[in-house]
Amino acid sequence: MVNESVLHPSLIAPVGHVEPVPRRVRGLIGGRVVFDTRRALYVWEWQAYPQFSIPVEDLVDGELVDEHHTEHHGAGSARRHSLRIGPEVREGAAWVWDEDSPKPLHGTVRFEWEAVDFWFEEDEPVFVHPRSPYSRVDALRSSSGVRVELEGVVLAEAPNCVKLFETGLPTRYYIERMYVDWTRLRHSDTVTRCPYKGTTSSYWSFDGDTASHEDIAWGYDFPTIHANRIAGLVAFYNEHVDLYIDGHLLPKPTDSVLGAAKPE
Repeated sequence: MVNESVLHPSLIAPVGHVEPVPRRVRGLIGGRVVFDTRRALYVWEWQAYPQFSIPVEDLVDGELVDEHHTEHHGAGSARRHSLRIGPEVREGAAWVWDEDSPKPLHGTVRFEWEAVDFWFEEDEPVFVHPRSPYSRVDALRSSSGVRVELEGVVLAEAPNCVKLFETGLPTRYYIERMYVDWTRLRHSDTVTRCPYKGTTSSYWSFDGDTASHEDIAWGYDFPTIHANRIAGLVAFYNEHVDLYIDGHLLPKPTDSVLGAAKPE
């Protein structure tokens, strides 16, 4: 039998790349619409995923206040601004692109994601960061058997799985909870969010004889519609456990393979 491949498509958009966003993009702070645009741009300040850059003319409420501080942000230099909206001031909330940035970015502003309370693409909320138009997530049922070991202890063994293929990341193997040895795992309070899959419901850790291994497994009880096949299933980090697929030990992904993207 041919061993499972650990190769996967890489991220293709280079740092500094700019593309138009065909979707309506809105941001809210304190119940007020800060911006509402159909002319947003994707800008890759780093390769893992883009940010939205919004035409300054499409600000609905609020005022940008120059903080007279300039930094380079991948695509070019940008001046940091505070955002005043009603009685509230959010310092360092926005970056207005300078003249050395690509021409399409001139007259646009990139907001810090956490500085805006709610982001929307059309009428759908967006979490963590914009979804890249060059990335996709596919969850496929598979008859591949999965066995998970750590420090020689079998933590899970399943006759089948759902393989989740996400651009730029190693394949993740989601298995039914009935095949996990829950007596060996400890629940964690960790919560992470992904714009492609949603918000995790749980993380689990393992206390071995030689060390404690934190947050080695996770699950999504209510994933996004794009990844609904992983609902209620559990996956283990390939990087932190011994993962056997159809009886063959899967090589661990390296940092160079993972790049800057978050691996869950």
